Parts: sequence; structure tokens; C-alpha cells
Amino acid sequence: MDVFEAMRARRSVRRYLREPIPEGVVEELLSAAVLAPSAGNAQPWRFVVVRDPGLREGLAAAAYGQSFLVEAPVVIVVCADLERARRAYRERGETLYCLQDTAAAIQNLLLAATAKGLGTCWVGAFDESKVSELLGLPKALRPVALIPVGKPGEAPRARPRRPLSEVVEYR
Repeated sequence: MDVFEAMRARRSVRRYLREPIPEGVVEELLSAAVLAPSAGNAQPWRFVVVRDPGLREGLAAAAYGQSFLVEAPVVIVVCADLERARRAYRERGETLYCLQDTAAAIQNLLLAATAKGLGTCWVGAFDESKVSELLGLPKALRPVALIPVGKPGEAPRARPRRPLSEVVEYR
């Protein structure tokens, strides 16, 4: 699947089959994530791969009851390394660039999963402090997204997109 096909095919999946995802496949997704660009090549991302059912239940609770996080066999918690970003670009690195950089890594991960026939969902609605406590994250790691990964248990339809005429200006 080429990158444009993956962009058109990607959907937010909220139902998963209970089939395990091989470790090698997860590593391929993470390898795609770290190919993302980052400000000054700081690469301020960290990934926590959660397979433990109890921890996935805790993540679902921290995500305000989004139970599909329990269904997916893997949840990848994408974190921004605030110290690494601050060393590279001081306050702006910590407050902006690390979020842009992790977002780029997340998109790479989502597209790679789609190309592999896997479903994902970019979950941003969660209590950061609860996720940090649950996973024992150091203060310098800020959880940015929870990404469930698994064989899709649904085939969501494409959601409408705004036309270019509404979102683009030429000057």
C-alpha cells in the first residue's frame, strides 16, 4: 500500500478482534514512528507498549471509560520527553516542538498500521496524571496519546473532509 492509499484507508477503529499482534509487527510500527521528522532532530519521543490486560483496563479508566482500549491487544502510549525537548530548544521545545514531533511520529505509526491491515485510534482524551501514575512514568515524560492497535472488529466509513476551498488560502 502506498502512502496515499494508507492515508485514504486509515480510520479510527473502536472495536478490535482479540487476536494477538506479533512483537515483530509492533516493532515495525515503532520503527515507522521514529522515522518522523523532529525539530533539530531532537527526537523527543518515548513509547510504552502495553500488552498487560490490567494495565489496559487502567488506561481505559484513565481515558474516561473508552473500553476499546481494553479490547485492543496492544496500546502504545506515546510520550514526549520534556527534558530532551528543553535541552534542544528550551521552553519552546518543551511546550510546542515536542508536541509537534510526537504528533508526526503518531501519524507515521497510524499509517504504518493501516498499511499492515491493522486498526488504530488516536486517543487524546485521557487524564495525563492517571496515565503517568499507572505506568510509573517519570515527571519528564508527558503522555501525549494512547494508540490502541489490533485487528479491526469494524470497518468504519470515511468521515467527510472539508474541501480545500474552505481550508486553504493562497497569497
